[in-house]
Amino acid sequence: MLQIDLWKRVLIWGLVALGLLLALPNGFYTRVETHNDAVAAFEAGQDDANLAQDIALWPGWMPSGLVNLGLDLRGGAHLLAEVQVADVYQARVEGMWPEVRDLLREERATIGPIRLQPTEAAELRVRLVENPDQVEEAAALVRGLARPVTTLTGVGASDIDVTTEGDEVVVRLSEAEQLATDERTVRQALEIIRRRIDEVGTREPTIQRQGADRILIQVPGVGSAAELKEIIGTTAQLTFQPVVSRTTNENENPGASNEILPSLDEEGTFYILEKAAVVTGEELVDAQPDFDQNGRPAVSFRFNPTGARKFGDYTAENIGNPFAIVLDGEVISAPVIQSHIPGGSGIITGRFTVEESTNLAVLLRAGALPAGLKFLEERTIGPELGADSIEAGKIACIVAFALVLVFMFLSYGTFGIFANIALIVNVGLIFGLLSLIGATLTLPGIAGIVLTIGMAVDANVLVFERIREEIKTAKGPARAIELGYEKALSAITDANITTFITALILYAMGSGPVRGFAITLGLGIITSVFTAIFVTRLMVVIWYERKRPKTVLQGRALRLVPKETNWDFFRRWRVSLGISAVLIVISFASFAFQGLNFGIDFRGGTTIRTESTQPVDVGQYRDAIGQLDLGDVSITEVFDPTFGPDENVAMIKVQAQEGEESVSNDVILQIEDTLQAAIADLKFTAVESVGPKVSGELITAAIIAVTLAITAVLIYIWLRFEWQFAVGAVAALVHDVVLTIGIFSELQIQFDLAIIAALLTIVGYSLNDTVVVFDRVRENLRKYKKKPLSEVLNISINETLSRTIMTSVTTLLALLALYVLGGDVIRGFVFAMIWGVIVGTYSSVFVASSILLWLGVKRDWSKPDANAGNQFANVDA
Repeated sequence: MLQIDLWKRVLIWGLVALGLLLALPNGFYTRVETHNDAVAAFEAGQDDANLAQDIALWPGWMPSGLVNLGLDLRGGAHLLAEVQVADVYQARVEGMWPEVRDLLREERATIGPIRLQPTEAAELRVRLVENPDQVEEAAALVRGLARPVTTLTGVGASDIDVTTEGDEVVVRLSEAEQLATDERTVRQALEIIRRRIDEVGTREPTIQRQGADRILIQVPGVGSAAELKEIIGTTAQLTFQPVVSRTTNENENPGASNEILPSLDEEGTFYILEKAAVVTGEELVDAQPDFDQNGRPAVSFRFNPTGARKFGDYTAENIGNPFAIVLDGEVISAPVIQSHIPGGSGIITGRFTVEESTNLAVLLRAGALPAGLKFLEERTIGPELGADSIEAGKIACIVAFALVLVFMFLSYGTFGIFANIALIVNVGLIFGLLSLIGATLTLPGIAGIVLTIGMAVDANVLVFERIREEIKTAKGPARAIELGYEKALSAITDANITTFITALILYAMGSGPVRGFAITLGLGIITSVFTAIFVTRLMVVIWYERKRPKTVLQGRALRLVPKETNWDFFRRWRVSLGISAVLIVISFASFAFQGLNFGIDFRGGTTIRTESTQPVDVGQYRDAIGQLDLGDVSITEVFDPTFGPDENVAMIKVQAQEGEESVSNDVILQIEDTLQAAIADLKFTAVESVGPKVSGELITAAIIAVTLAITAVLIYIWLRFEWQFAVGAVAALVHDVVLTIGIFSELQIQFDLAIIAALLTIVGYSLNDTVVVFDRVRENLRKYKKKPLSEVLNISINETLSRTIMTSVTTLLALLALYVLGGDVIRGFVFAMIWGVIVGTYSSVFVASSILLWLGVKRDWSKPDANAGNQFANVDA
């Protein structure tokens, strides 16, 4: 019977209502965003008359979660920083010297005098001057200073390794302590970066660890990556160190355990200080802008109990001696200690302005970065480009939506309307889920939604085409609808699981926009299966209960494929495989001789996007930049039908300079100043820099991602079908990937990280097609036990041909809308998708099936065939 229990109906509509309710705030984005900001400000203790008005913009009982807009949609800055964890080892070991010195001095009668030896490595070398034969005794004493490593992985290990070399005791951090130090250093750097950015008050920053020693920082609304680096890159390392002497000779030898630092206020004056600090900025608990007794700007500070005790003890023991306050390697003051300073508070004076004292207080409160940062990747997206991307994406989505809706209605009539309603619900559910998890929507993410619009109808097409088949033999439309959903379920499940596998791999291996695309694709698969299997089916059941039609899906409708087809796809199967082989050889030859036009994601360097009302004169740009002697510089004009007459866009690519990880900010500023002097109204809408280290890693990660996706698919199909099916499917995937890379090589279209996302999506899409065909082949092998394999394959392809063409056309309609209207930023990505849909459809019909015919299939008919081709046949909605 075609029926759905009441509780299931309530549950389905309840989930739909909940998803749409979660998505609703995105329809009032600015209003809800203002409301959320006001609520956050109110909870932080702000009391402003306008806050209540802003809070009232959105009801408090309604969901207020929004989809975060990525940098390419909102504008802002992106940095990938590598924490130089090895820097900390040297500081840790040097900090142990006072303790080691005092311990060995107590045993001077036995081991004699000692001397600290200079070294470049992260180690302490202590030489026994008079009694080298006591070096083992000295090492044993120093080993007594070892402490256990405070991590789970380092249980039972000591924090230092003490060895001897000749007459020297060598102290190094143990391997377990180095690992623990790395972890602490990165965690501390992450927290300090978060504090510093929070102090500036930016909206929705993304600050997260990436890998073992890297931190990803994305901050919307910041003017440039250089500005963001200024916010987070200042170390603000504050130390209080004993003064040995003053000098005017910066090259004077300070001694093994000392260092020489310049004075901030007194030019030409240098201080020789003990390297081991008495107290550091890490022991500060507060710092505030203040004024000294003469009314000059200063910074007051307060230590924690440990720091206060050290500070108090030292000042009590060193009255009359100078004490240097050092900030970032410069002595900002060196007052003489007049009296014991208990309580752990004091004031830093210097030649500060009010603004400088305020900034210094902010940095000190945030804390010192424990290690230096090396910026491997920088991106700046202007707000104008972000606004253009939003507008282009919006228009593309609307047009794609409209095309698919019209096409589905013309193809399936009333059932097409049901599919369209489910499609609208599907997009709403995607936004609801994105809002629920607080995901970030990027431009490739919009592309993922548009692709979902095209692919979401696939499950409905599978069901509707199956109903059309069953209506010919089933006893009445009710039974035909029931069988249509039952028999299509296996193909829907297999096709979407394989695509979901690629989305998971894309998410695991990707970063930034690629990961955003993977999220929307993965969520789109989940919601499209839910809407097709449950929502559309529920609407069909409700309609049938009211109308009781005598037949369904048999009237006049738009048909891209004749009602009955009996085409022989294998009459010249060797020719089709030969054509594919020739195209693959051409692709490999093009790749070997021309290579790919790698973007900066893979090559490293800097790309600057400019916009001007004046036509782009490449020669003028080249003459202006040529005087800077930057080496390999590429300048191209960007053509796009969506640009207005006053939008003239150029892309400038600069390779990283010799010995540099990327193009420095100074060089970028030089390029901008030089170009603005030559072209008056020039605007810089985006700047992206990627170091060669990151670009090399991205190439490796991309190759691994594609390989993993193909391997995972091979295993899944092998488990669900037989090994011959798996080989045929993987051969089709490799065919599609190679031909896509080949056309990018032949046409020299820029190949960047987004294209890898496209390749993996092509893998998923092609697989979707292939699995649908193979699912029908498996069913027909049980149904037609004595027919030759070629005939069974022909029957299966003909039976699924209408679905294959319908799905490809709906997907292409959505992609063409995105290609024409989505803007130049993602045109290469969309082109790869369009090409992938075409070659994927071809390979599913001709390559995968031909390989299967060539390999043959073991036909074991010992199994019952009640649910042929569908182990989920009895699953109800």
